[in-house]
Amino acid sequence: MNKESQIDELLTRGVSEVIDKEHLKKALLSGKKLRVKLGIDPTSPNLHIGRMVTLLKLRDFQELGHQAVFIVGDFTGIIGDTSDKEAERKMLGQEVVQKNMQTYKEQASKILDMDRAEVRHNSEWLGKLNFGEIGRLADQFSLAEFVARENIKKRMDAGNRVSLRELLYPLMQGYDSIAVEADVELGGTDQRFNLLAGRTLQKNYNQGPQDILMTNLILGTDGRKMSSSWGNTINLTEDPKEMFGKVMSVPDDIIITYFVHCTRVPMEEVTEYEKQLASGKVNPRDIKMKLAFEITKLVWGKEGAEEGQKHFTSVFQEHEVPEDVPKFEMAGESIVDVLVASQLASSKSDARRLLEQGSIKVNEMVVKSAEEIVEKDSVVQKGKRFFVKVV
Repeated sequence: MNKESQIDELLTRGVSEVIDKEHLKKALLSGKKLRVKLGIDPTSPNLHIGRMVTLLKLRDFQELGHQAVFIVGDFTGIIGDTSDKEAERKMLGQEVVQKNMQTYKEQASKILDMDRAEVRHNSEWLGKLNFGEIGRLADQFSLAEFVARENIKKRMDAGNRVSLRELLYPLMQGYDSIAVEADVELGGTDQRFNLLAGRTLQKNYNQGPQDILMTNLILGTDGRKMSSSWGNTINLTEDPKEMFGKVMSVPDDIIITYFVHCTRVPMEEVTEYEKQLASGKVNPRDIKMKLAFEITKLVWGKEGAEEGQKHFTSVFQEHEVPEDVPKFEMAGESIVDVLVASQLASSKSDARRLLEQGSIKVNEMVVKSAEEIVEKDSVVQKGKRFFVKVV
């Protein structure tokens, strides 16, 4: 693929909107080395593949020779972004944010070339702002602009509280762009207001307004927007077996979306997969196997993808028990005690609920009685993916 084709794909693949597209394309073709900013707040210990969408886009810029600026929002993470929330997001304690961000650089390195990336923490500059500077930032926006945002308006119309703190977040994200002198900022569609704030503030600080590239949001394993708070994520920290299995569990109708946004399989191949699925002549599972392999390979390399595929094939298609299944010396104990001790259930009440739902098997037979005694060398299974052996 030549440079112009690379640029065209950069500006279109998985992209919802670019501001200002013509200006950005001209800059990319000029040979100028651009500073491309992506900020992620450590509101959770794990980065998930929804975050990988923008990380991949940042890597695309890297591969074209531009400077990736990865900002860990250790200050903005405390304040909290309300962009995608239907209720007020609580402030996080500093200790929580510090704990969450411990492995962010390591996780991002699965996608980015960290040797060529500039990694910053926005407490470097946001922690030093005084009221005079904050007033100067705030003067660039009206209250009407903030409350006109769809989710804020919806909350206010419903009589729900909107804190003044929430008004500060776009100012801080915008100031990040000033601090790192960003030429381009990346973000999801839910970040539009915050991304535009950077353009507005840069003009006031005698910087050229950054161009903006917004990526589409992807759905999680349950068909809702991927969100750590909903537990429907596929995390970059998950081992290859779990990652492969989770990708295989996503709804068939988002297979192509995942190929576009979460892999770098050539678009010609993706288009062919889309045609095959539309024809109904191919089992979606076969295309999903390719998808799971590609996503797992991006994070864990080819060996990891092969490990995940082997495990999935043996457990789910050939119904074999994994070789490395955990062992517990609990022969003669009740199934409830085994489930809790092995952490297949979080509590005895959770264990009973799983049994009532028919989610537990012992030696491939569904068990519903909480009084069941587990004999030696029995294999206990929860759902499709989790096994323990009682010895």
